[in-house]
Amino acid sequence: MNTAARDYFSAKLAFETDPSDLAAARAAGSAPIVVDTRNRQSWDQGHIPGALHIPTLDMQEHASRALPDRDADIVVYCWGPGCNGSTRAALALTRLGYTHVRELIGGFEYWAREGLAIETASGRSRRPIDDLTAPV
Repeated sequence: MNTAARDYFSAKLAFETDPSDLAAARAAGSAPIVVDTRNRQSWDQGHIPGALHIPTLDMQEHASRALPDRDADIVVYCWGPGCNGSTRAALALTRLGYTHVRELIGGFEYWAREGLAIETASGRSRRPIDDLTAPV
C-alpha cells in the first residue's frame, strides 16, 4: 500500500472542496462560511451569493471581527486555478488559529462556469453552463 499517496489525497480532500460539493452543502443547509479573498473590483464584478468579502491582503486585520468562531467551517476562494490568493488567505487564517479552512478549487471562475448563482450590485444571475466543466 502506498501510504504517502493515501495521505496526500486524504489531506487534499480535507483542505479542498469543489463548486459542486459546495453548492450541494449549501442546498442541504450545511453550508460553510464562504469567503471571497479577491479585491473590491473583482468582488463587484460578481461573487458567490452570501459570501463574505475579506481580501487576502486584509485577512490578518479583519478576520477575527468577520469570523469570530475559530472552529467554523470556512471555504475561501479567489478567481480561479491561476490565482493563489485563496491559498495565501487560507494560510493566514490557519496562522490565526482557524481550524477548519478549505479552498474552493477552481475558484469563482469554475463556480460561474458551472452555471451556479452569482451576485453583483445588479442582483443575482447565472451564466450558461460551460459544457467543459459540468453537464449541460
